Amino acid sequence: MAMLLLRSHLLPLFRAATLLPSPTHHRACLLSASASASASASAAPFCLEDYLVAACGLAPDQARKTAKKAFDEASKYSKKKAFKEICRSRLNSASNPDAILALLSGMGLSGADIAAVVAADPLLLRSSVKNVSPRLLALRDCLGLSAPQIARFLLVGSRALRGGDIVHKLEFFISFFGSFEPLLVIMKRNNSILFSDFERVIKPNIELLCQCSLSVRDIAQLSSNSARLLTFKPERVKEFVLRVEELGVHRSSRMFKHAIRCVSYINKQKFAARLEFLKSTLGCSESEVATVVSKCPSVLGYSEEGLLRKIQFWIKEVGVEPQCIVKRPILLSYSLEKRLLPRHCVMKILQEKGLLSSKRAFYSFARIGEETFKLKYIDCHDDSVPGLADAYATVSAGVVPSGIKL
Repeated sequence: MAMLLLRSHLLPLFRAATLLPSPTHHRACLLSASASASASASAAPFCLEDYLVAACGLAPDQARKTAKKAFDEASKYSKKKAFKEICRSRLNSASNPDAILALLSGMGLSGADIAAVVAADPLLLRSSVKNVSPRLLALRDCLGLSAPQIARFLLVGSRALRGGDIVHKLEFFISFFGSFEPLLVIMKRNNSILFSDFERVIKPNIELLCQCSLSVRDIAQLSSNSARLLTFKPERVKEFVLRVEELGVHRSSRMFKHAIRCVSYINKQKFAARLEFLKSTLGCSESEVATVVSKCPSVLGYSEEGLLRKIQFWIKEVGVEPQCIVKRPILLSYSLEKRLLPRHCVMKILQEKGLLSSKRAFYSFARIGEETFKLKYIDCHDDSVPGLADAYATVSAGVVPSGIKL
């Protein structure tokens, strides 16, 4: 209560000290338009930008951007009635925002946490305390989240919280992904799982993937890398499954879940175009292309330009036959700039120095792990080939030293 009284004294002083308000400042002040008719002539209008600085602790520039963000987001609800919508949204005075701040503070959030949450979702200040309060309490009392965890959740899930009761959905996902922390990581990438219909979308998709011989753990791992997969309409997920099976990837294959994830990133037209590109570039049949994708589904996610550069490198620079790539599509999964070119440079240097057989296949060079490669082919030649490590680091950074031809 003392804090609220202090704010009520500070706000008029702060407003009076603001001599050069920004355009956003003027626009934010219009939030009180509906209340101005009944207010006394001497009463200062509520200004969201000022409030964000004085009550929430935001810097003036940040407050200006946050006020604009609040206006823009509220405008989406009704472009023709933007100001009226905002005024009805409990932002025509400090009363509702003060109550929201007091609620967050009562949950144990620090001032810095509250400022970050408000900056991330300023429309939280217009939410109904009657609706938000039990949802926040449920995060603590039902899910057992600590104050810091609640703060981190609100940074990405505040919109979902003020939109409805999501406790049961969160409870399911925490169990599904093992704990709150991995769920938070997924939400930071894509928080659409909080807005999707659980009974009509998420649950049917999980059941469908279970019918494809995937375990709950498999589905959780798949969703961790591609959370939006669970948010597609079940009909689309069925299309993904059918497309993968047409490639010859059986549901019992360990590559099935990887193929599902890769297929979900491209539409049907791009999928067909990618297969045709591989077919023409590698000079192979449709069945061979299907084998390539079934063995290395990640090729579906690469650009045609990137794939072409890798194929040309293997054929023109390394000298392998296209059929070798068809049989070993993993060759196309290695990074050209960070793995293939630097290692090819090292191999050429060692061969020129007579430290490596000229018959040594580059494939064996490319497939071993990074630590093993450095230990076996760079560190052990540190004395006999001065500067080898520097050359490797330089090429890995995207620069080919002069005098080295690839």
